[in-house]
Amino acid sequence: MAKANNNDSARITRISASDTSSSSRKTKKTPKATPKATRNSKQEPATAGRRVVNPFRPVVRYVKGAWYELRQVRWPDRRSTWGMTGALIAFTVFFLVVIILLDAGFQQLFKLIIGK
Repeated sequence: MAKANNNDSARITRISASDTSSSSRKTKKTPKATPKATRNSKQEPATAGRRVVNPFRPVVRYVKGAWYELRQVRWPDRRSTWGMTGALIAFTVFFLVVIILLDAGFQQLFKLIIGK
């Protein structure tokens, strides 16, 4: 059963699962069919009511959105930037050494298997 609470500022409607009233069902309204107008020489062309689409509008909207997002970024200071750069270089060197050692190990293993 639908319960309505009426206040001056807001209206809250609560519907329970057992409610079968027509107000709880959503119905899709279909537009009424309008008769087609006949064209004569005094009427405007068919494109007169259409909106002109600017092909650059999506590009401008994208650039404005990107600029807005860049303004919200909290950029690191110089000390943090150098610290992260040093960490990147250290990890790169570490994994370079690991890959070189794995490559040398697999090379020795294949030489033993093949027998060269």
